Amino acid sequence: MVFFQDALNGGTNALIEYNYLVKKVVFKISILPIVKIISALSCMFLCGLCTDLMCMLRIYTKPLYTADHLLLCLHLPFVLGLVYATSAIVIFFRDLTQIISIFLQVGVWLTPIMWDINMLSSHPWLIKLFKLNPMYYVVTGYRDSMLGHIGIWNHASWTIYF
Repeated sequence: MVFFQDALNGGTNALIEYNYLVKKVVFKISILPIVKIISALSCMFLCGLCTDLMCMLRIYTKPLYTADHLLLCLHLPFVLGLVYATSAIVIFFRDLTQIISIFLQVGVWLTPIMWDINMLSSHPWLIKLFKLNPMYYVVTGYRDSMLGHIGIWNHASWTIYF
């Protein structure tokens, strides 16, 4: 979720932040949001390396089928599409940045990151509501692969839905 927040916030403001490059005739402006996503990816890879280092120290045995790379392949096009859309809209509607920040803060609590969705088993309509959030599938995929030893291929319908 941190990668998603960094990429969306940074990518949305990329055209405004680098407006001096946008005004150049020969510069390809579609690269700017990608640069922000790559910047967010570098932080994500650093956290992944720390996780792998802890696993090598035998604090936690990481399964071989961890779906980090598969989920990232699904996550990147989703983030890139959102960033391209929001970076184009923010040029005309500058308050979109603040609206996105509010939605991301609320989204942290609407995504089962710090809590388990199985706690809501007595409210199936609420579970269906939470499953409308596309980040639910990404977060659950990472959680299941790391903690539950369940590969992404075990939830093929979720992948197709996402």
